[in-house]
Amino acid sequence: MNSQEHHANRLGGEKSPYLLQHAHNPVDWYPWGDAAFEKARTEDKPIFLSIGYSTCHWCHVMAHESFESADTAEIMNREFVNIKVDREERPDVDRVYMTFVQATTGHGGWPMSVWLTPELKPFVGGTYFPPEDRYGHPGFKKVLQRIADAWKQDREKVASSGERIVQALRESQKRDPDALGAISDSVFEAAYQQFGRMFDPVEGGFGNAPKFPHPVTLNFLTRYHAHQRQPGNSRAGTDAQQRRAADATGQNALEMITLTLNKMAAGGMHDQIGGGFHRYSVDRYWHVPHFEKMLYDQAQLVVAYLDAFQITHDQNHSLVAADILQYVARDMTSPDGGFYSAEDADSPLFEAVAAVYDRRGAAAAADEDSGGHRPPLHKNAEGAFYVWSKRDIDAVLGEGAGLFNFCYGVEEHGNVAEGSDPHDEFRGKNILIQRHNAAEAAEHFERDHAAVADLLARSRQLLFEVRSKRPRPHLDDKILAGWNGLMISAFARGAQVLGEQRYRDAATRAATFIQTELYDPTAKVLYRSYRDGRSNIEGFADDYAFVIQGLLDLYEACFEVAWLKFAVDLQQTMDRLFWDERGGGYFSSSGADKTVFLRMKDDNDSAEPAASSIAALNLLRLAQIRNEPKYQERAEQTITAFSPTLNRFPSAMPQMLVAANFSLAKPRQIVIAGKTESPQTKALLAEVHRHFVPNKVLLLADGDKGHEYLGEQNDALRAMSVVNGKSAAYVCENFTCQAPVTEPVQLAELLM
Repeated sequence: MNSQEHHANRLGGEKSPYLLQHAHNPVDWYPWGDAAFEKARTEDKPIFLSIGYSTCHWCHVMAHESFESADTAEIMNREFVNIKVDREERPDVDRVYMTFVQATTGHGGWPMSVWLTPELKPFVGGTYFPPEDRYGHPGFKKVLQRIADAWKQDREKVASSGERIVQALRESQKRDPDALGAISDSVFEAAYQQFGRMFDPVEGGFGNAPKFPHPVTLNFLTRYHAHQRQPGNSRAGTDAQQRRAADATGQNALEMITLTLNKMAAGGMHDQIGGGFHRYSVDRYWHVPHFEKMLYDQAQLVVAYLDAFQITHDQNHSLVAADILQYVARDMTSPDGGFYSAEDADSPLFEAVAAVYDRRGAAAAADEDSGGHRPPLHKNAEGAFYVWSKRDIDAVLGEGAGLFNFCYGVEEHGNVAEGSDPHDEFRGKNILIQRHNAAEAAEHFERDHAAVADLLARSRQLLFEVRSKRPRPHLDDKILAGWNGLMISAFARGAQVLGEQRYRDAATRAATFIQTELYDPTAKVLYRSYRDGRSNIEGFADDYAFVIQGLLDLYEACFEVAWLKFAVDLQQTMDRLFWDERGGGYFSSSGADKTVFLRMKDDNDSAEPAASSIAALNLLRLAQIRNEPKYQERAEQTITAFSPTLNRFPSAMPQMLVAANFSLAKPRQIVIAGKTESPQTKALLAEVHRHFVPNKVLLLADGDKGHEYLGEQNDALRAMSVVNGKSAAYVCENFTCQAPVTEPVQLAELLM
């Protein structure tokens, strides 16, 4: 055991995997809380605040280079009070100081490094600092000493600088209610044009490298496509030329969606062997990923692929969605049904003796070359779990290797371009990317298509079995309420569109976990995270919004009205804790923790959608389900609250535009009257799920208590029933309904 392992700081009692990773640093870390703040005030020392998360590659690098260094720790402990924060546990703290870092440096990221006064006011900030001067950055020890000297020599100037910065940040969050106004139809066209200018017409995606999946953009474009192609579209006008133009833009939006999804699915960002998607691509080709896997990406990408499948009926899209769901069910689901947060990009390097891998996929090398011991492990490296040498693949696949290598771009000396490997981590390695599909391979090798597809499937399985014996990346097994809400939506949508009971079961288990482990039914309060028990951190606005969305989607998959009631309870709490009475919309935090000096509203839909964007759509759906005008009014107030952003730069909030589109459209209520177990009911539901109908709610009138609850405020729904003993579908706008139909083909005509 080294000297670091003997040392223990104040993080050892925390639940966060990220904090626990630093529990044996020589740095005298504190968690965010009164003990650290009191020490800073008593000793009149500035605070060094380090924010990251457990699967963050550069967080690991800075930890190894600096926080594990006794020399660096000596300066930190002498001059500062040092605080560690997991951004996934405390997004409120992260948002405030990230806003400061971005405002003062022009960029942000993790690890985030911020120096604060004892009153928690920031005065210097940055992200990663190397141990010595390099990459154009000053060395961390040099930065520490300069800041310590400045604090001692001119404390008042430093403190007043922090005060001015805090005041500027507070001013930036103020919105003039007089500046708010309704948004017009033009914002949808403006957003489409902005995304069109960013679109890569060759490789898909938006912008150049690094390239992120950004599912919220795809969510907007699917709705834009549906609206442009819709007969009677008011935005298109009635002129034939205008109609043709609307058809063309709608088709172009669909091409942006499908090219992006197809290129991502074929790329190295998609784990071709084990399923799921990595965080982003460092190049424009989706080839070389940053290898961490985040739950929120998996969840949102499932929905994006399912939407595309409903629109195009391209089976490849449904296969990718199923692939992601299989990965999450296998590798990111707890025994109790909650979903884990992330898998790391890094994992231990290992020695593989490919020549003695047998073709059954067993890692015989470990036994035959090292006397029954595992191959020796070395330091961690990014992507080590995922990359392959051609030699290893040839040894595992034998005669099937040639076809596999042709399809997945495997090269003798590795397939990673030099410009995509700045740290020389992938020399001689291959990141699998689909260069040719089974049909192309069948033509190239003059073989039967079905036989080629079968051989490729068996080859992937053999490589999966071999890879599973490698040391895995670190798993962040913290269960976050909000991210679980997103994943509940994904499994619920998978159950609907793909007709798989196991997906519905997975969504139900996760919702039950949240209700049982992360919810206080007495206070009606949601909690943020769970790991070895519930944390004491109450949920934030995005936790409520994402879970409510998941419950609404789960209801539409199983029609258990208890999930609707839970959603209504959570919406009431969300309104109570986060609603901005003056300006509309939802604050990210409740304001109960006075140590967080800035109460913010997210006004950007990025890797995760803004809480207000999801909340607006939830409210609109609840208004239709419950026939409750107050939900509609609050949704419209929420959209209006962000009208300055939407009218100026609408592509910043594509998920809010999804809600705005729902608000301005004529939402449809689709009510199926009949018992859930009836084959006729199932056939009608299957027909609904075959179509992409974005602005709808789906309800079941089964004659039981659920039907009674739904009809409490709606006479029309109470009257809906089977027709001549057959399950029936009612398609309505504002519960003014067309004649019920009993056959799926009739329902299809109403949904077109």
